[in-house]
Amino acid sequence: MSILVLSFLVVGLGLIAWLTARMRAAGFRRATGARFSSLPSHHGAFVALWTVLPAALFLAVWATASPALVTDRVLTDPAAAQLPPPGFERAALLSEAREIAAGKSFGEPTPLAAKLAPAYADAQSHYDWIGSGVALLLAFACGAWAFTRVRPDFRARSKIERVIMALLLAASLIAILTTLGIVVSLLFESIRFFQMVPIGQFLFGTHWSPQVIDARDPGASLGALPLFWGTFFIGAVIAMIVAIPFGLMSAIYLTQYAHPRARAWMKPIIEVLAGVPTVVYGYFAALTVAPLVRDFAVSIGVSWASSESALAAGLVMGIMIIPFVSSMADDSIAAVPTAMRDGSLAMGATQSETIRRVLLPAALPGVVGGVLLAVSRAIGETMIVVMAASGVATLTLNPFASATTVTKQIVDLLTGEAEFDSPKTLAAFALGLTLFVVTLLLNIVALTVVKRYREAYE
Repeated sequence: MSILVLSFLVVGLGLIAWLTARMRAAGFRRATGARFSSLPSHHGAFVALWTVLPAALFLAVWATASPALVTDRVLTDPAAAQLPPPGFERAALLSEAREIAAGKSFGEPTPLAAKLAPAYADAQSHYDWIGSGVALLLAFACGAWAFTRVRPDFRARSKIERVIMALLLAASLIAILTTLGIVVSLLFESIRFFQMVPIGQFLFGTHWSPQVIDARDPGASLGALPLFWGTFFIGAVIAMIVAIPFGLMSAIYLTQYAHPRARAWMKPIIEVLAGVPTVVYGYFAALTVAPLVRDFAVSIGVSWASSESALAAGLVMGIMIIPFVSSMADDSIAAVPTAMRDGSLAMGATQSETIRRVLLPAALPGVVGGVLLAVSRAIGETMIVVMAASGVATLTLNPFASATTVTKQIVDLLTGEAEFDSPKTLAAFALGLTLFVVTLLLNIVALTVVKRYREAYE
């Protein structure tokens, strides 16, 4: 029995348990007519949760553990003696046999995999029935125990609230544990990389050429300073030159000048930019903006301008993050107390003077926080730079020249057929760790600035 079918059965048992317990609790109320601490629906939910949750937890664990058990059972088959030693070839044959047993194989199968397929089908069926039996037994046993607790004096509501609180806590821990897992995996692989390449040579080296690495001195070709400069130049300079003026001016217009009807349709249109997939921005940058930038450069006499320039990627990236700057600036300006604006106007200042000298200085911490959040979003962008930026690592201030970023190089390093233990591949994890630390610090600073700004007007 498949996990999906079994999950539907367990949910069905939970529904039956809810109806049965609810009817029993309602019978108690009709018999006595007294007031109870819990409603019949609380009793029904308590029994349903005990019916579904233990079985669901078992199924989650079983779905992770059963493939290994199936493989161990297959390895006891006589045909498994012909398998090669543990390694990639052995894993490929076992995977092919699993696909054949599941009826998902295409083309001519490998003879050994075809021999192992019946053993895989038999082992899978065996453990499926074991898992199904244990899950259904858990659902019946836990549901029956919970049903015996349905009594007039049982506080089902408080029990349900504790279970829901535990579920909410588990849901909130998922993000924390995921972040912790990312950090640990990056640290582990980065430590392996820094055992091959000195950290100072990696962070401050000016030569980046992972295609040609000297085995005696791998750090000589893995100096990441040009990557950090390209990331900063495209994401924090060019993109911000576009995003900050347009985002701030749109926020000022929408909060101070726009009619409510105009604001009602203009603000959603601006925020639509935040929902456009980044791959669309990448296509737009590569096919439209980059040729236009190169043609413009040629028209002003820059004949050597690159079609994969930093300016093309930065312009489109700036357009992409305009909604982030505009939204944060909008909220910051709107949060300034009305008394400050009215007082400025009452003293004879014009609306533009009030905006320049009162509203913007008061909202500046919030605007700065929004800009920092936008910068962290920009330097972590991947698709635009992959499709529009170059792979050449250079230290240049010329926006028409080729430039690359950390995210572009991570994609390039992890694609291809390089060995996983090579400095070239492990360098991607070191770059990822560096980018993670930088964006984390930017987010912390931005959130701290925004928090202090909000405290000042609360």
